[in-house]
Amino acid sequence: MLFEHLGARPRIDPTAVIAETAVISGDVEIGPDCQVLHGAVITAEGGPITLAACVIVMENAVIRATSADAVHIGDHTLIGPGATLSGAVIGSEVFLATGTRVFNGARIGDRCEVRIGAIVHLRTTLPPETVVPIAWIAVGHPLGLYSPDRHDEIWAAQKELDFPGYVFGLDRDTPDLMVQLTERYGRSLSRHRQDRRID
Repeated sequence: MLFEHLGARPRIDPTAVIAETAVISGDVEIGPDCQVLHGAVITAEGGPITLAACVIVMENAVIRATSADAVHIGDHTLIGPGATLSGAVIGSEVFLATGTRVFNGARIGDRCEVRIGAIVHLRTTLPPETVVPIAWIAVGHPLGLYSPDRHDEIWAAQKELDFPGYVFGLDRDTPDLMVQLTERYGRSLSRHRQDRRID
């Protein structure tokens, strides 16, 4: 399903294959020989998304750009089933395995491998050929790699990255943080009310 969002329409190379149950919305460019499988969602929420050549987006993966962070995915990259990627730049020949999470402002270099269930946190940079082990968390620049049992160390590195401030423009100490966050984000998402299906 293809949707016009905020006046922008997807642009899909004729050699790309898009499953009927995939959703492509807004300022999305899909390059030659790409494959977007069933249930995948690629949505440009105010910023552009570009898939270069031979990118594979597997079942139920979600790729989202924001007005602050565009998405670019390099050649010969595979986004695994159930992976989510928001506002990140991904190099070429990258493997994002099943269930991986890549957050806003992340930069993943060429030939990196983010293994099953691993996380690349907000504004984190993976140098080329980095491997993030199964279920581990990559945080920061310079990069720290942490096993999931090291919560205190992860939080110490992650806190300075300021997720609510960077993504939502809100101070973490706001007394009604979730009220402010959901109302602000809800207003932004309500722009989809004007979307128009074009296929």
